Amino acid sequence: MKLVFSTNNKNKIKEIRALINNSIELLSLEDINCNEEIPETSDTIAGNALQKAKYVFDNYGYNCFADDTGLEIDSLNGDPGIYSARYAGEQRDANDNMDKVLVNLKENPNRTAHFKTVIALIINGEETLFEGIAKGEITQSKSGFEGFGYDPIFQPEGYDITFSEMSLEEKNKISHRGKAVLKLTEYLTLL
Repeated sequence: MKLVFSTNNKNKIKEIRALINNSIELLSLEDINCNEEIPETSDTIAGNALQKAKYVFDNYGYNCFADDTGLEIDSLNGDPGIYSARYAGEQRDANDNMDKVLVNLKENPNRTAHFKTVIALIINGEETLFEGIAKGEITQSKSGFEGFGYDPIFQPEGYDITFSEMSLEEKNKISHRGKAVLKLTEYLTLL
């Protein structure tokens, strides 16, 4: 089965390829020559994932899936949420985003947060959503060199290290994206 993953984020593609089985040929936007910026104008994570998947299906005709992920911090009223990638500005710089989170939390004792990923799958026009959540807290400072995004400041529940201090295999077992992709792959094996 051929499936387009509606992203150009090479880190996400690497994570997903490590999680899906070899019976699925995973294509990126680059592989189908989709070079335009796909709009993300929904006010929900699920809405953005669906918008990206529909764009590829409607404009390129491929069965596809897209994900959208947000870091939601309790004491920041769920921010950065849908603005996670550009929390500190349109430059979409992960270090700037993490720095803004750390400044906004300052000495706030409530550092609970969770990552939420929603995957929208479209096969032959039929839409299905899969959700994964990873609970944890925001650390006081950045730690680790693996992963991407907010991984250096997110410590998952039950661990004393950040996502960024874990191997890809360790992270995929407990991460929001890993949980959503597991649901996706279980669904695909039934087709």
